[in-house]
Amino acid sequence: MSLTGLRVTPGNVVELLGFVTGVANVWLLARQVLWNWPVGIANNLLYFAVFVHSGLYGDAGLQLVYATLGVYGWWTWSHPKPGQAALAVTRTSRATWAWMIPGTALAAVALYFFLKRFTDSTVPQWDALTTALSLAATFGQTRKLLESWWIWIAADLIYIPLYIYKDLRLTSALYAIFMILCVVGLRGWWKALNDSNTVQSTDVQ
Repeated sequence: MSLTGLRVTPGNVVELLGFVTGVANVWLLARQVLWNWPVGIANNLLYFAVFVHSGLYGDAGLQLVYATLGVYGWWTWSHPKPGQAALAVTRTSRATWAWMIPGTALAAVALYFFLKRFTDSTVPQWDALTTALSLAATFGQTRKLLESWWIWIAADLIYIPLYIYKDLRLTSALYAIFMILCVVGLRGWWKALNDSNTVQSTDVQ
């Protein structure tokens, strides 16, 4: 079967569903809507199948970790601190950066050697780097850390050409949309943080 010259296969349908749920997930996340997490988990399971088929094993494994972090993020956002109606956006503390930066670098190196040794990944270095960055960004968003959007933007700048190289053009387009939504999310969360700080300053006065 074909549609406008594009051969329609089960793999294409799964990738298309991943495209739709992926855009919905990031849009909801940018707007701080709790339902971004279950939509994101569905997206993870769809892309697990897509990436295994394409030989991007680091990204495939990452989807399972994403799903686990999605459950954690869903729980965290559902249980804000006492006195808070919702989990507040915050800046990443120095203590968090102190373990996140070396932890992300170590994860990238470890994943590179694992992928090179035990899989037939054609791009182990980029697969490993994007996996490590994505894990750091996702963890940050489970805690509503503002800088998590910057990490996602850095990852997307690598993902876009990587997926073109892997002939996953729809997924590459998805990550281009992701990057735009990341900018929207960054601006929205920055405004929410400033509004929160303004309210706190007013309460102190």
